[in-house]
Amino acid sequence: MCICGAFVIKTDMTPKPDPFFFGYGSLVNRATHAYPNAAPARARGWARIWQATTVRQIAYLSVIEAPGTQIEGLIASVPGGDWAALDAREHAYARHALRDVHHDRPAATAVMIYQVDPRHIAPTGRHPILLSYLDTVAQGFLREFGEAGVARFFETTQGWEAGIRNDRAAPLYPRAQVTTDRERALVNAALRDLGISG
Repeated sequence: MCICGAFVIKTDMTPKPDPFFFGYGSLVNRATHAYPNAAPARARGWARIWQATTVRQIAYLSVIEAPGTQIEGLIASVPGGDWAALDAREHAYARHALRDVHHDRPAATAVMIYQVDPRHIAPTGRHPILLSYLDTVAQGFLREFGEAGVARFFETTQGWEAGIRNDRAAPLYPRAQVTTDRERALVNAALRDLGISG
């Protein structure tokens, strides 16, 4: 509170709550980041897509609006609203406010989602999916949602026709995780069901 002459000006010293992000790919895997207050969540009206871009020759995992579709993911807070590090990680993406999201974190009143910036979308071309990237994503979904969650990830993701680049022996994905035989087998089985060979 500030007393200025005959006027009393009240200043709200209550800190604003931290914003949250909704991760739907590698950010679901907690081993790839250290953002706090993480919790499973669901976003309605979206589907994932493997997106070819002009940024690199490997597919990015993005989202598209899809009425009637729901995707699972992970929300986590961004301390102090300092988005710099996360924006750098998601440099090919643009941040958007997410409205229809469900979770058990009352503090998460503002949730953002990253979507590949339309300026970077490649008009043509097929950019393959890094298997080390997919393994890392699937590992996160297995830990958060179990085997059924991994299956739902594959069901609610489009763009598999891009194909797979098998880099497991020498991972190219910068945040690749060490995966177990079981985790790799789940991914292999899901790809076979889609008619894709690694």
